[in-house]
Amino acid sequence: MNSLKTATLRFASLTSSAAGALGKRDFTRSLWHMTKKPAAVGTGGGDHVTVLNVHKPSINCTCGCNVHTKGERELVEFLTEEIIAERKVQKGKTVPSTLEGFSVKLTGADVELTKQTDKEKVVVSFNVNHTVDSEEEPEINPNADKPELGEMRSKPQFEVDIIRGNSTLSFTCSYLQGEAQEGEYNDVFSIDEMSIFEGEWNDKVYAVAGDVLDGYLYDLLMNLLEEKGISNEFAEKLSDLATAHEHTSYISLLEKLSKFTAGGK
Repeated sequence: MNSLKTATLRFASLTSSAAGALGKRDFTRSLWHMTKKPAAVGTGGGDHVTVLNVHKPSINCTCGCNVHTKGERELVEFLTEEIIAERKVQKGKTVPSTLEGFSVKLTGADVELTKQTDKEKVVVSFNVNHTVDSEEEPEINPNADKPELGEMRSKPQFEVDIIRGNSTLSFTCSYLQGEAQEGEYNDVFSIDEMSIFEGEWNDKVYAVAGDVLDGYLYDLLMNLLEEKGISNEFAEKLSDLATAHEHTSYISLLEKLSKFTAGGK
């Protein structure tokens, strides 16, 4: 897939990542700021803050360098506990090597699924960055030690490319939010955009938005995708795969941050 096209599509996912902040991982950071209070007037504190002694670091610098700061020690201690907690949540979930006849390839945050036949190749691709949200809005109880959060799931925007020779029929798809209303199709995903091009994609290729397509044509295209293996059931399993890979990547990031902060190489 052309990298310019991928970058263009991913820009849209960045704008949605700020919503539902308390339903995401930054809730921990919010609680950290809630434990701060302004310095008393007349103490020369000004804009400084005093941190409540909620969590006392117990890690000592054992390398003898006398360089690690208090903030670094606290960060390493928190990360140690956070990694343990995230691994418990992970519960052995792994990314499968195949999914519904598609082979799975992981490259950093990028995921590509490919199915080859004598007639054509079908490629499903997406990126897991900024794709995690809570299934349900959490009910925040300020008196609770730990808030109850909905299940964290990754529902990335994904591309489906049907390739025949030098021609590609390309779809950009997104997961639908909420439940279908009475009289509506119970689709898990929708077509955001469709295009067809020769060779490599570029920004001069014409694309039509899914919401302006003729209704019957849209239904026929959804049927076509289902025939190629991109069904509602496949989309649900794709979200499971994305969720597992995003969570594994998140834990790996925490481990790298801990090692970096502790001075490891």
